[in-house]
Amino acid sequence: MAFALILVFGLLLALEVPDLVRNKMWRELGVYFLLMAISIYYSFGQVFDWTLPNPTKGVEAIFKPVAEAVEKLLK
Repeated sequence: MAFALILVFGLLLALEVPDLVRNKMWRELGVYFLLMAISIYYSFGQVFDWTLPNPTKGVEAIFKPVAEAVEKLLK
């Protein structure tokens, strides 16, 4: 299964990266690599049964104080 993941991600990189480099889209290339790294990490984590961080907890940690501040303002 890991070999299939490597093939799929390699194919995606081979299709997308040359156009981004040719058009000198450096910021988009950086974001693309960041998102690909996250997706590769989570994909391999699922295949190899790693303990993965829950992204919901990160979002909750960011927005909970914001929601409390807005709620306090609206009272």
